[in-house]
Amino acid sequence: MFFSLIIPVYNRPDEVDELLESLSKSDYKENFEIVIVEDGSSVRCEDEVRKYESKLSISYYFKENSGPGDSRNFGMKKAKGDYFIIFDSDCIIPSQYLTEVDKALKENYVDCFGGPDKALDSFSDIQKAINFAMTSFLTTGGIRGGSEKIDKFQPRSFNMGISRKAFEASNGFGNIHPGEDPDLSIRLWNLGFETKLFSKAFVYHKRRIDWDKFSVQVNKFGKARPILNNWYPKYNKLTFFFPSFFILGFALAVVLLIFTIDFLLKLYLFYFLVLFLVSSYQNKSVKIGYLSVIAVWKQFYGYGTGFMESFVKIIILKQKPQTAFPELFFKI
Repeated sequence: MFFSLIIPVYNRPDEVDELLESLSKSDYKENFEIVIVEDGSSVRCEDEVRKYESKLSISYYFKENSGPGDSRNFGMKKAKGDYFIIFDSDCIIPSQYLTEVDKALKENYVDCFGGPDKALDSFSDIQKAINFAMTSFLTTGGIRGGSEKIDKFQPRSFNMGISRKAFEASNGFGNIHPGEDPDLSIRLWNLGFETKLFSKAFVYHKRRIDWDKFSVQVNKFGKARPILNNWYPKYNKLTFFFPSFFILGFALAVVLLIFTIDFLLKLYLFYFLVLFLVSSYQNKSVKIGYLSVIAVWKQFYGYGTGFMESFVKIIILKQKPQTAFPELFFKI
């Protein structure tokens, strides 16, 4: 099997340098290619790509900006491989990654897989806290953290593999962003393809975000979900509503406190205490434990409020998604 690694990038040459450096240390014994797609960047990564041309098989393409989904599709059309692996530019790839993927595909082949993400010691405290919020079993990030206790796994495009056959049958990613990866997963299921989590094929996901960017990001995630639920009602799940229930429950807890009823607020405080203790232990840092509580609150609040706004506009008011949330759609 010949792997083509597809990496869209937008104004992030330093990230590309780190990513290619990690891939140059791969222990995979077979040949593979890397396809870099510059998505209309004003700060290009051509110089960084040239640094690794003697170590890696790399092709570089520049195109007009049309978003990550379309850039991935562009890269897959240019690639030579029979199996594509997609990374975000802010990922660092462990040396054993391709070997683990190759082993997993030989043991139980699927036309689409996804892998979890982890944090490196070199990441900032905020990055580690956000990683905890996005991967912990105590939050909605449990699946991203590697849990296999699910009937169908929806790969995320920061660490995702798809066969050429599945790509050509599905036409790849759509123009919604975020939400393009679950959209593709569901379309693949409807076409008869299977998806699977490869828990050992993890990447170190740097997440180039601060608190404000994180809040905006998870809010967009929340807005995208009712759109996907509307498109594919068969795959709607109660768990998608949990962050909104969490926020509404907290508001109710504050109201009850006015009437000296504090049991619900105590439950929330207990939950936050557990988050703090688990993160402090896992990260060996009380500071990161504290920051993780902030990250989880921002995750639930951003996603929950975005979900509720989108639910009202898309599900109740029946607005067209592209009209209600034009910021979620790239023009291709």
